Amino acid sequence: MKEKILANIEREEQLEALYRSDKEAFEQAFFELYPQLAGSPVAAFWKARLSYTSLKGTLLTRDSQAALPILPKNILWLILICVCCGLLIKIPEILNLEGKDFLFYERNTGLIVLFGLSMYAFSSRKVYKPEQVWLSLALFILSAIYVNVLPANRESAVINLIYIHLPLMLWCLYGLIFIDFNFRDKSLRMHYLRHNGDLVILSTLLVISGGILTAMTLGLFSVIDLNIENFYFEYIVLIGAVSIPVVAAFILRHYPTLANKIAPIIASIFSPLVLISLLAYLLSIFITGKDLYGDREFLLLFNLMLLGVMALVVFSVSELKTQKRQVFNLYILLVLLILSLVIDALALSAIIYRLSEYGFTPNRTAVLGSNLLILVHLLLIVYEIFKILTGKKPLTGLESVIGSYLPVYLCWTLFVLFGFPFIFGIN
Repeated sequence: MKEKILANIEREEQLEALYRSDKEAFEQAFFELYPQLAGSPVAAFWKARLSYTSLKGTLLTRDSQAALPILPKNILWLILICVCCGLLIKIPEILNLEGKDFLFYERNTGLIVLFGLSMYAFSSRKVYKPEQVWLSLALFILSAIYVNVLPANRESAVINLIYIHLPLMLWCLYGLIFIDFNFRDKSLRMHYLRHNGDLVILSTLLVISGGILTAMTLGLFSVIDLNIENFYFEYIVLIGAVSIPVVAAFILRHYPTLANKIAPIIASIFSPLVLISLLAYLLSIFITGKDLYGDREFLLLFNLMLLGVMALVVFSVSELKTQKRQVFNLYILLVLLILSLVIDALALSAIIYRLSEYGFTPNRTAVLGSNLLILVHLLLIVYEIFKILTGKKPLTGLESVIGSYLPVYLCWTLFVLFGFPFIFGIN
């Protein structure tokens, strides 16, 4: 193929015929030849075309509903990445870190999962820049060093916040890798959010299936008086837990229609149900007279509920295009958002009260900042939905509002990760 491309580099019709005869071989041969063809305008055109096609094949398979063929190299990459994740999660046993294994998992599980997903994103791309790979690898290594050199002090609020926010930062890095570092395209950001929703759904299904398989396997072996529980949990369950997201990403890439069928149904069902539950919960709070201001655990639960509702709203918005009753679902989302604003306002008032009474702490500052960010984001989304329902803006404007706000969350995450240790200390 290389010889044919070189012989016909200035003959556009012949190049097109070669491409259509074997697209996979043509792309591979062309990108291997490109360094010596870089000065040719025809080569520049084909590079742009093939790069776009490759990126589209990587990112937009769900939207196109085109299943990709599973080649032997795809299976090989999947196995290698799962093995790599399995070896990383077994480091405590490999290095004999007895008594420190739980701390290792607490620090590194999210990092390992996102590293595996990032590796798979690179492996599934036909074209990528080596500098992107090295930059991503360096960031993962520096993150691993940073989180593992911290003192083993579970009483430190700052250290616990770092454990929580480091995976969020790496999730943003995985997003950049997933969209091929094309961070200016807001539509790709929404596609990444939609991908995460699909990933959570499919991973949950795989976990349930794995749980059933585990119960059956242990039950069968117990019948013949073989106790394999320790071995099974150490080498199957643990390695499988960090590999499931990668397997889910593999399935989504090669069977995109699965997500197209499941995700919109879940979004349509859960949004009204969560709305009813949320309304009943808020009414129950006022009826029972629960003290939101004095109960710290209740306030924490309130904030977790707010984050869950926010995630559901973003997921539902990402699925609106695939739903038939868009106007009805927009009204459901609008009411859900208004209730979320009420929850956020109550949480903020309780946080401000506690700050005025007890002063600033790392946890209170982190919760205050995240609630303020979510409040602004919710207001922007509500305003955009009003404009859509009144016919002043198309539905794409809503996705733009959500996608454009993601860097704000990233900036806050970086501030917590690297600013809090200087402000509050780590002890």
